Amino acid sequence: MTATIHDRLAGIHAATVVPMTTDYRVDEAGLTAHLTSVAHTGGIRGLLVNGHAGENFVLDGVEKRRVIEIARSCIPAGALLCAGINAESSLEAAREAEAAEAAGADILLIFPPNSFALDHDRRCALIHQAHVRDACGLPLLLYGASVTAGAMAYPPDLLLELAADDRVVGIKEGSWEVAAYEATWRLFADRRADFAVLGSGDEHLLVSYMVGTHGSQVSLAALAPALIVALSGAATAGDWSTARDLHDRVYPLARAIYREAPGGRATARIKAALMLLGQAQSDAVRPPQPPLDEDDYRMIEAALRAAGLMDPDGERRTDGRV
Repeated sequence: MTATIHDRLAGIHAATVVPMTTDYRVDEAGLTAHLTSVAHTGGIRGLLVNGHAGENFVLDGVEKRRVIEIARSCIPAGALLCAGINAESSLEAAREAEAAEAAGADILLIFPPNSFALDHDRRCALIHQAHVRDACGLPLLLYGASVTAGAMAYPPDLLLELAADDRVVGIKEGSWEVAAYEATWRLFADRRADFAVLGSGDEHLLVSYMVGTHGSQVSLAALAPALIVALSGAATAGDWSTARDLHDRVYPLARAIYREAPGGRATARIKAALMLLGQAQSDAVRPPQPPLDEDDYRMIEAALRAAGLMDPDGERRTDGRV
């Protein structure tokens, strides 16, 4: 029996980064190695490329398409390939959607334009989605923005209106707040049994599993895929003792990557962590993001040790254990 898109969205989907050269070009060899390593980790069900972790706001259309093409060429058969669509113009978003489908994406994640954070007529969200929908034949995911993102975080009634489109099959719930996550889960639970609410808050994955979740699209799975898969597996099995132990390892890493000031440095910190683990050649991120300093590296290294990904002496673990 062919798996439905709802079935394929279950489990852990890694939101990947895009390795860059020191002069800010996409490192295609590094990208291929990164995507291959993550996608072939046991238990990873698919990838999200061209998401926020993938610096989708600074890649041009040609680069975004190339990222999808490379991902399609190296992920396992049957793995789900989700591509983010992030553009200020609905016309550009439509062009991205058409290109993503042609490049091999299985499903699209529609990010609200960043300008929506200031404020917007609710019809803007409906128009934006319609342009993406009409440009392709793929299923669509909504994006639930952070509670700190102003009007970019759609209210419940607008989410329901957007989800009334039968091409919309789920939401990446990125509110990054437990109560807001649960509100979204309950909003759809009794309305659409086929609607997938995907966890996105790396710091509160355990709570998301306890509330209820269909799957997760998370960028920590691009850094520590086996650890995140193990956490998901324990929660799915109802082994809450093991899940809590794994959460205690994930939490300091999630805090170092996402919560420590200044904000907005997650991609740079993930790239730095990959370098410390010997899985990347450069931690370059495109301007206006600045490079990390020595204090950042010390913080990330301590978090990697707390997560069990490095030995106390700072060496990368090579025994394969979670």
